[in-house]
Amino acid sequence: MSNDWKPAGYTSVSPYLISSGAQGVIDFLKATFGAEELRRHDGPDGRIVHAEVRVGDSVVMLADATEQWPAVPSHIHVYVPDVDATYRAALAAGGTSIREPAHREGDDRRGGVLDPAGNSWWIATQL
Repeated sequence: MSNDWKPAGYTSVSPYLISSGAQGVIDFLKATFGAEELRRHDGPDGRIVHAEVRVGDSVVMLADATEQWPAVPSHIHVYVPDVDATYRAALAAGGTSIREPAHREGDDRRGGVLDPAGNSWWIATQL
């Protein structure tokens, strides 16, 4: 089946975060997950109109909130190779702990952090 209906290297679903302070979220994603910025369009006022970053095998889209598009805190789940190291990186990047990593239900070790814009990032490693 041809995938020419979407950009190469993109999954079919991408979260789109509308945040107050999208640049802070991008910086957080780079420091926490090693995110790579793919695209960026700034408005004449300096706000991020649209940006895309790659986290692992997924693309996260972001924009700064406006009156027409207010900030909406989101909940995102990310599998990582080492949940404990990623959790520490998230805290060092300005994140706030929601829950320290621990073995919870199922086969995952999972923890959570809030980014500077109030989005919750649940990070897990399958055991």
